Amino acid sequence: MTNGNPLPSARGATVVVRGQGGLQLERPVFEIVEVASGKRHRFDSATVRIGAGVGNDLVVARPTVSSVHAEVHTGQHGFRLRDLGSTNGTVVNGVRVIEAIVQDGAHIIIGGDVELELRVSKDKVSQPLSAQTECNGAVGASPAMRAVFSRIERVGKTDATVLIQGETGTGKEVTAWAIYEASKRKDQPFVVIDCAAIARTLIESELFGHEKGAFTGADKRRIGAFERASGGTLFLDELGELELDLQPKLLRALERREIQRLGGDKPIPVDVRIIAATNRDLRSMVARREFREDLYYRLAVVTLELPPLRERRDDIPVLVDHFLKDLGLDRSALPEHAMERFLEHTWPGNARELKNAVERAVVLGEARPLGTSSSSSSSSSSSSSSSSSSSSSSEPGDTGTFVIQPQVAYKDQKASVIADFEERYVRTLMRAHQGNVSAAARVAGIDRMSLHKVIERYGLDARELGRG
Repeated sequence: MTNGNPLPSARGATVVVRGQGGLQLERPVFEIVEVASGKRHRFDSATVRIGAGVGNDLVVARPTVSSVHAEVHTGQHGFRLRDLGSTNGTVVNGVRVIEAIVQDGAHIIIGGDVELELRVSKDKVSQPLSAQTECNGAVGASPAMRAVFSRIERVGKTDATVLIQGETGTGKEVTAWAIYEASKRKDQPFVVIDCAAIARTLIESELFGHEKGAFTGADKRRIGAFERASGGTLFLDELGELELDLQPKLLRALERREIQRLGGDKPIPVDVRIIAATNRDLRSMVARREFREDLYYRLAVVTLELPPLRERRDDIPVLVDHFLKDLGLDRSALPEHAMERFLEHTWPGNARELKNAVERAVVLGEARPLGTSSSSSSSSSSSSSSSSSSSSSSEPGDTGTFVIQPQVAYKDQKASVIADFEERYVRTLMRAHQGNVSAAARVAGIDRMSLHKVIERYGLDARELGRG
């Protein structure tokens, strides 16, 4: 940050400036021009989705264009164009790309025959930054997170429905709680329903309740989440997992502010504020007709996009201090060079993975984040596994083991272990195939674009891995 001037960056980048009301996150307005017709589409949002399906920001209804084809994201490095696994690909200035930084005037072809051009406007859109680095339990000092805090502070004062989106481990439930704490309903119930953790046959009863005898096994009346949350807030976690045939019933409850228990014969009014969260891309699901468009727009009155930890590394020390404080400790409890190792890691499991790594570093004295090698663990096991390790294809020095931590939630530890496996698996796979993604994908039994996404998720380079 400078005295009123943006930080030096690529044209089209998001920058921090000092405005009349304090610090602001500023991003450019841009246009996408359909070359054949000359039609211009003007955008000022951080992410613009392009595709043939409904739910995209720019709908290009051509048979060669995939339902969800590509997106343009405005960030600190400028405009990032990303192909979203399309069938016929995305080309920038004559080169087919999976992801690329594009500049003003970039010539883009999607679907092989639809020509677009990106043009940057002189206009800017600004978003205020909170002066705080902590917001009701949510922690972050980066401009991206302080912009989120600013929105929480404003939306918390209203009863607006909020949709929180972000990767696993970015802190969606913490953000929902922060909104609740900032609201006028904070003294009323806060009810959480995890749509991914409840059996399909039970979710309707969990949401709306049931009367005695409504179905086999319903031996007494059950009050559902909507009624339990009445007067307060209902948090619908992992909403993207909700079955398509149940979505109309949820939409009806949101629109009418009333529910009907299973087996009941009369509607019951409810006064509830809805906060929903998902790690799935609902707009892409809408475009593929996997999620109802009307429900999406009913939920996305206010949207909060939580950035992954790899895009806000300056938050890592702040988060580490926060997690240590929760344990009643400070940085002196960490092993030597732990912070340096934390800053080096890509954190596919985001803040949740970092929290687990901090706890493990304190309890076991290991500064190794999940998914990286540990000389101490390999040396301790070398005597008992030397013969098997010599023929193993895992990471050098990595035993592939993990430690069960009963003080860590099952869901959190499971996500970290899966992330550990994914990263080590893809490293080994790409080395075995000398960086050839197509060959590796065939052996792994997944499509090439899916493998590219896994490689990208962990900040890896297929060619470098192939030379490893």
